[in-house]
Amino acid sequence: MSPLRWDVLLVGFVLALPVLALGLRGDLSTEEMMMRVLWCLGAGWAVVAVLRLASTPRPSAPAGKGPQRSADASTGTENHSPAL
Repeated sequence: MSPLRWDVLLVGFVLALPVLALGLRGDLSTEEMMMRVLWCLGAGWAVVAVLRLASTPRPSAPAGKGPQRSADASTGTENHSPAL
């Protein structure tokens, strides 16, 4: 997954808003702010990767696996003996 996808950039920007505000306020130097913005981009990439992993459906089991049914059981015409 590319770190320059639109969803990664959007999440990274949202995570970087407090860092940008601290930089504009003067609490962080330009070097500190840019270093933390890069960490926000990395965190955005991780968040999107986890969300994509969690939201993808699991693959279904192959058709060959599972209990086998006889032809009579699937049609419902089984012959049962009443005396046993």
